[in-house]
Formats: sequence, C-alpha cells, structure tokens
Amino acid sequence: MANAEKITAVAEITEQFRSSTATVITEYRGLSVGKLTELRRALGSEATYSVAKNTLVKRAAAEAGVQGLDELFVGPTAITFVTGEPVEAAKALKAFAKDNKALVIKGGYMDGAPLSVSEVERIADLESREVLLAKLAGALKGNLAKAAGLFAAPASQVARLAAALEEKKRTEEGATAPAEAEPEAETAE
Repeated sequence: MANAEKITAVAEITEQFRSSTATVITEYRGLSVGKLTELRRALGSEATYSVAKNTLVKRAAAEAGVQGLDELFVGPTAITFVTGEPVEAAKALKAFAKDNKALVIKGGYMDGAPLSVSEVERIADLESREVLLAKLAGALKGNLAKAAGLFAAPASQVARLAAALEEKKRTEEGATAPAEAEPEAETAE
C-alpha cells in the first residue's frame, strides 16, 4: 500500500471513530465473504463493518483520541462503527457470533471508555431504546393516575361524608317528626 493510500485510510478510519457512538472490535478469521456480507446486512444502516490493517487502525484510534484498545488489534481484526443505537448493533453481532463461531467479539469502545467482551454482551442484552421509552412512559402514566386518584380522594371523601351527614340529618328529622306527631294525635282523641 502506498504512503498516500495509508494516509487516506487512516484519515477515513479516524473520522469513523470520531463520528461513531460506539465501536465493537471483532476477529473474523474463518468467515467467508458471503458470511461477512450477511453480517453487514444484519447490522443494518446504522453500523458499518470494516476490515483494516491493525497498524492503520491503531494509528487512527490514537489520532481520534480513542485509548485502551491497542491490545485488541491483533490478528485478523474488523471494527463495527455504530452511528445509531449501540444496543441494536451489539444484538446483531452477538446473534451472528452465536450462529457463526468464527466471529469472535474482542471488545469495544463507548462513551470514552473501552468495553470488555462481557460489557458488550450486557449491552446486547438490553432492550431497545423504543421499548425502554415505552416502559418509562407506562410507568409515568401509572404514577400520574395514582397521583390523580390521591388528589381526588379527599374531595370524594368529603362528598361522601357530606352525603352521609345529610342522610343522617334526614333520618333524625324523620325519626323526631313522627314522635312529635304522636302526642298531637293522642290529644285529638
């Protein structure tokens, strides 16, 4: 590879590191071109799967300010650059690695820190952003309904108390009115 090509390749990889929300480093030894194409499709439009020379990737990572990944750049290495939701890409990689033992997840990088294999797998086990937001909305709605019930409870209790007092007053008036009427009836006789 000519020097100008290397400089261009490093600049492209550096830009990918800077523009991605997360990266996942994998070893692809033993995967056919067809399987790599299948993996790229599984990752979707928010992630790119790139194969590059380790020396170029190390240089690009250093230029992008990504630290702590040098020990992962050994052997045939490919990097998944995620520009969208990291959970979806991690899920796709984990599922593909489960079905294709030749793909080995080595680690990753997200939010300025390197990720271990177990951390990448934990990210893959998370629910998608939409599901988590829906659960949060449901929880908030439930809490709002409880709050509305609590605020309405004193008013309804007061209304029930007033109704009970009014009923008691009517029954007391009704009980005293016939008793007064009886003496009048006796005097009439």
